[in-house]
Amino acid sequence: MTDQLHEQKILILDFGSQYTQNIARKVRECEVYCEIHPCTVSLNKIIEFKAKGIILSGGPASVLDSGSPLCDPKLFELGIPVLGICYGMQLITHLLGGKVDPSDQREFGRAELMLKEFSHLFEEVKNNSTVWMSHGDRISKLPKEFKSIAFTGNSPLAAIENPIAKIYGLQFHPEVVHTVEGEKILKNFLFKICECAANWKMESLVEFMIQDIRRQVGDEKVICGLSGGVDSSVTAVLIHKAIGDNLYCLFIDNGLLRTGERDKVEKTFRDNFNINLDVIDASDQFLENLEGVTDPEKKRKSIGKTFIDVFEKEAKRLGDFTFLAQGTLYPDVIESVSFKGPSAVIKSHHNVGGLPEKMNLKLLEPFRELFKDEVRELGKEMGISDEIINRQPFPGPGLAIRILGNITRERLDILCAADKIILEEIKAAGLYNDLW
Repeated sequence: MTDQLHEQKILILDFGSQYTQNIARKVRECEVYCEIHPCTVSLNKIIEFKAKGIILSGGPASVLDSGSPLCDPKLFELGIPVLGICYGMQLITHLLGGKVDPSDQREFGRAELMLKEFSHLFEEVKNNSTVWMSHGDRISKLPKEFKSIAFTGNSPLAAIENPIAKIYGLQFHPEVVHTVEGEKILKNFLFKICECAANWKMESLVEFMIQDIRRQVGDEKVICGLSGGVDSSVTAVLIHKAIGDNLYCLFIDNGLLRTGERDKVEKTFRDNFNINLDVIDASDQFLENLEGVTDPEKKRKSIGKTFIDVFEKEAKRLGDFTFLAQGTLYPDVIESVSFKGPSAVIKSHHNVGGLPEKMNLKLLEPFRELFKDEVRELGKEMGISDEIINRQPFPGPGLAIRILGNITRERLDILCAADKIILEEIKAAGLYNDLW
């Protein structure tokens, strides 16, 4: 995408850190667009990306090991500001002629950061603030033209910089909550060093996405499996704003829902948003197929297969569709292209997995670039109620997963009643949004 929202962007190179997505979320919370790419991405791709800045993530490897992940060292010659975090800082040192040694002891946990001299990276950052360390190696010799700008009790080189080349390194993790001044440090990199503009705003994104959907879909029809969860709900409302009555939603009652779930979905999407919604009561079919099934994994597979059968049949009844809408999120996309390689099973929406190929439909995935928190913000921007936006995840197989052994209507009724009481008590105590 080349619109104004995406012009000022940061490239994050992933070296396998468990915190890489945290970095991206923090950058986006600062209203700057960013993308995560594997560290092996080519130099040409990096140039084509036209980043305002590059962040090198941490990672579990050691730069001293053979086969450890590397990036193209020529990226440091592009004149683009670079921030290396933990492994990223050690890699900068290693590739630019410094020296990294194994540490006598691994440093993990909180440390106090002491600032040595002025750096734009630490403008308005308090001295002796708490940071989060997680590393085994340490730098023993800096590359030429680099200097130390901060230290901790165990790390004499906790932060380094080459201010002329605008290359910076942090031995700690600014992206985690334990680093008290982490957000301020990241903002300094984004706005004072990279000179980004804060363009990534939800109010602008709604209108951009509406226009993008109209461009993709034209006059064709879209079908969406609506579950009442956050992803499918926001997907449906956004697409409806873009193409109106050319969107058709299917809500399939599998008989495994919470008390009142079906009524809430009907009221919300028919009455409040005027969306074409077909509600299918397929509970008899689901329960019949589950009769005698006691293994949890077999239950899940039975429910998934029945859903696809019902969805396909009802979609054909409604007419011809070109697109299937899905609430695919950015973490699903990242998983398939991370440094560690594609997972054995890439996540897919539990309700519609396999349907695009079976029904010869094109996928419409408006949230492929967004994190869950951003989808929630987008939903709020479009006027979706907090009850839906803050809804706790509820799996596609529903209450069936909570029933040990055989599933019967009587056992489902008991579980529904118990679940309703528990939820009422949690909400009455004001804890609903705190429990996940």
